[in-house]
Amino acid sequence: MSTPTRPLVARVRRRATLVAAGVRRGARRWRTSMQLQVVTTSLLVGLVAVGALGAYLTTSIRDGVFDQRLEEILVESARSTAQAQAQFDSATAGTGTQVQQLLNDMLPRLRTGGAGSREVFLWRPENSTASAAVIDLTTAPTLNGLVSPQMRAQTVRGEGQVWQSVAIPADPAAEDSRVVPGIVVGSLVEVPLAGPFELYYVYSLGGEAETLGFIQRIMGAGGVTLVGMLGIITWITTRQVVQPVRNAARVAERLADGHLDERLTVRGQDEMATLARSFNEMAASLRDQIRQMEELSALQRRFVSDVSHELRTPLTTIRMASEVIHASRDGFDPAVRRSAELLALQLDRFEDLLADLLEISRFDAGAATLDAERRDLRDVVDRATDQAVALAERKGVFLSADYPAEPAIAEFDPRRVERIVRNLLVNAIEHAEDGPVEITIRQDREAVAVTVRDFGVGMTPEAASHVFDRFWRADPARARTSGGTGLGLAISLEDAHLHAGWLEAWGRPGAGACFRLTLPVRAGIVLTTSPLPLVPESSRPRAGGATGPTTGQVPIVTIDQHGPSALPDLAALAADDDADSPQEVS
Repeated sequence: MSTPTRPLVARVRRRATLVAAGVRRGARRWRTSMQLQVVTTSLLVGLVAVGALGAYLTTSIRDGVFDQRLEEILVESARSTAQAQAQFDSATAGTGTQVQQLLNDMLPRLRTGGAGSREVFLWRPENSTASAAVIDLTTAPTLNGLVSPQMRAQTVRGEGQVWQSVAIPADPAAEDSRVVPGIVVGSLVEVPLAGPFELYYVYSLGGEAETLGFIQRIMGAGGVTLVGMLGIITWITTRQVVQPVRNAARVAERLADGHLDERLTVRGQDEMATLARSFNEMAASLRDQIRQMEELSALQRRFVSDVSHELRTPLTTIRMASEVIHASRDGFDPAVRRSAELLALQLDRFEDLLADLLEISRFDAGAATLDAERRDLRDVVDRATDQAVALAERKGVFLSADYPAEPAIAEFDPRRVERIVRNLLVNAIEHAEDGPVEITIRQDREAVAVTVRDFGVGMTPEAASHVFDRFWRADPARARTSGGTGLGLAISLEDAHLHAGWLEAWGRPGAGACFRLTLPVRAGIVLTTSPLPLVPESSRPRAGGATGPTTGQVPIVTIDQHGPSALPDLAALAADDDADSPQEVS
């Protein structure tokens, strides 16, 4: 491609891009505006109707004008032919020269004998055997080609008038491609001494064509005006209907944003006014119900908070008495000793439940605060894993950790994140069914993420959508061996939202479950993606992953490239663990 054409190609491409962008904007505008759709549809229907009606009327007028003019032409040409034949019959020409003079004198009279200008041809038949030497005459030699051989042959047969539609050049002397419609009428006349002659009249329909064109222009202007008026009427009519709907949509959006006092303006007594009044009544009813629910919710939160606080005092007294009884349990008989141990265990669970209820109350009241600091997520996950090791040992669950080589630094509240990871680990170990539990950490420029994956019983997609609900359990008949309160995952979700992060769950029956926590690396980042996938690449345990021991020491495999694992000495934990006193993980 040569250099001068490159700017032209670039301009063409830019214009094409602008046109395509304009078309896309127009299409988007059309899709989002009911008023524009109605007006466009009405205009299209109007154009089709006016076009069809105009075509029908134009065809009817054209055919009517043509038929009427043809009848006039045939009557006129027959009368002129009869007059010419009468003059020929009464003529006394005795020589060829006199006959030629007779034809020369007759030709101008035939041309002007009609209602308008016409051209006249007087031709000897091609097979004429007359002795008189008479030449052909014509008033427009340039139009001789309008008479076709087929028409001449039919005229010579002498069966009456013959006519044919023709296209007459607008200016035969110039090279002009424009034509006007015309009619050629032919018949035979008997000329003295010369025998039969072909007489042709050429009539121009230019005046009728101009009249028809004028009518078409008037009809076209009227059709455009009618379609325009139809568009304006449709626009005004649809606006009267669409505008109240738009106002209702705007007020509904305001109501959804919490502006419960927004109302529609009521005008008149028509259907739209009735709709506005009904909408306002509905909005008022919703406002009253929402306020009642808010008051009830506030009372419930206050009740839970007050009860939780009030229960701490008697619980402290019961705890002190329980500790005294528990310390003297060796002197009791076995049944009483077991009761003392169960009392201490249930008091621990009661305290955990009160703590979770207080935390939930703070979230509901909007009083939860975030003490964010720049920390390495790997250290926080290590601490949460340390607390879950004892439970994993008792359940015979194989733990593995996969950390990145570089520190996973982000701004977060370490206490809350540790609680999230601890709850996820406890939940995974509880449902692992002797299978492995995998912990994975990854980081990108915007977020850090940790996944906890188990290969246990799994859960259905419906269960995954409810797993963060308060006190919800996928299998109510399943026993809680870890002493959970049923609020751990709900609190974890609130902690994640407090960080502007994500906490998501995936599961399939028989293939395990995966929980993913994603946090922004710093405040103000809106998460769009996560460094780790929620759905695992494989829904089956890796080879050898589920073959860990089910009793005794729990093997811990750490793929931790940032240093030695912070997991405790499991042998010491196993030696210190009391089988009859399961350790609680809050």
